[in-house]
Amino acid sequence: MANEMPQPDLYNYGVEVHETPKFDLAAYISNYRGRTVFRRLHLIASCSTVLAEEAARMALLEAKKGSDVRNYVEAVALLQRVSKSKNLDNLLDPVWASQQEKKNNAETARLENELKGYKNNLIKESIRMGNEDLGTHYYTIGDLNNAVKAYSRMRDYCTTTAHITSTAFRIIAVAIEQRNWLAVQSQVLKVKNIQLKPEDMARNQPKIQAALGLQQMSNFEYREAATSFLNTDPSLGESYSDVLTSNDVAVYGGLCALASMSRSDLQTKVLENSNFRNFLELEPHIRRAISFFCASKYSQCLEILESYRADYLLDIYLQPLVSDIYKKIRTKSIIQYFQPFSKVTLDSMERMFGIAAMPNKAAGSTTTGSDFLNEIVSLIQDGRLGARIDMEHGVLEAVEHSPRAEAQQAALAMVDAFVREARMKLIRLQVINAGLEVRPHQKKKTVGLGQGDGMWDDGDASFTGPGGRDIMGNDFEGSTYSQRKGG
Repeated sequence: MANEMPQPDLYNYGVEVHETPKFDLAAYISNYRGRTVFRRLHLIASCSTVLAEEAARMALLEAKKGSDVRNYVEAVALLQRVSKSKNLDNLLDPVWASQQEKKNNAETARLENELKGYKNNLIKESIRMGNEDLGTHYYTIGDLNNAVKAYSRMRDYCTTTAHITSTAFRIIAVAIEQRNWLAVQSQVLKVKNIQLKPEDMARNQPKIQAALGLQQMSNFEYREAATSFLNTDPSLGESYSDVLTSNDVAVYGGLCALASMSRSDLQTKVLENSNFRNFLELEPHIRRAISFFCASKYSQCLEILESYRADYLLDIYLQPLVSDIYKKIRTKSIIQYFQPFSKVTLDSMERMFGIAAMPNKAAGSTTTGSDFLNEIVSLIQDGRLGARIDMEHGVLEAVEHSPRAEAQQAALAMVDAFVREARMKLIRLQVINAGLEVRPHQKKKTVGLGQGDGMWDDGDASFTGPGGRDIMGNDFEGSTYSQRKGG
């Protein structure tokens, strides 16, 4: 059956979240539409020990609204695993799956027959629409591979820029669900290169930037992702809720900016960005975290982010990135906090960042002072923190730099390199003058001189051949003609 073909596991990354998230599940999921609703509910039910049963029940009901039998089967198995109640007969409907499977197969056969008829009639627009209907059907029933193939065939029959753009966005939607970020990037670039009307560009620009930012963020390109999200127009609204919402743009853009931008860039490009301010108003805690970071109040910034860690671990795109993003933000905070000082006690740094009491949500443990010291040592070894640790006094000391001494050292190194290069050139010149140079052996070239073939040796301009005439016009057979170069 078509929708039973293997698909990659896109939901559970093996993370368990024991904390209660700050969002209301019903209100949160109501912001989305399409297949992403089930995917998000499935992830929450798989990872959250608090919302597992509620999310699984909602996922089961959502699956029955659609046509994807695979989603229904997965939801049933998930609910049976996480439910504390054994009485689930009122939610399970074994007849629905078999009936829906028959409907899907019948609809697939009907659409394929219609497409064959359109191809026989050779009407481009009908063939394009036939492939579109077939691709949408495959996407609805969860056969993502065939959906991509059908949408890709549409491109050969597109006659307008609107058709090309629509096809690209359909492929992007499927590629995002498949986590095929290379395909997302390719389709976004195609849409960007299309000459669209101003009104069409204004309508498509927010979705283009949001999709590109999502692709870059998922590939750990935080700086580029932040730029894409910051350039997303507020008119995005709910037009792209089958992938992400304006709230997601605020969270993704804010976290990527915190992980990759300096304080000055955060102030000018994020907080003072009139377009992105509209997104930040939807997630005020992100705006507060960025404001605290710009004001050098790093502990308050990290506390806000830690309080929302559970929410982000239940996001289908953020979950595999949360640990890396938080680590980059904390590392930046430590480095920038230490910059103005020549000496700082390790105890004061631990109190500043709250490391000793900050729970590590992902690992389910508490970070200790020893872990903080190891982190400082790692930053020093990587060259990101120019300091030394005085373990006797528990002090972190900055390594003093003398620009004058460094300039003198660079000049001396340049002189040494010049002298060495000059000496090597003089030695080579003496070797050549003494005739001690060893030249590489040159291959002989085969030539034809009418009656026989011969070979020229470039070294002494000699020719050897089986027979014929030499270059002086003399007859020979199996002889050799030799002439020194310059002779």
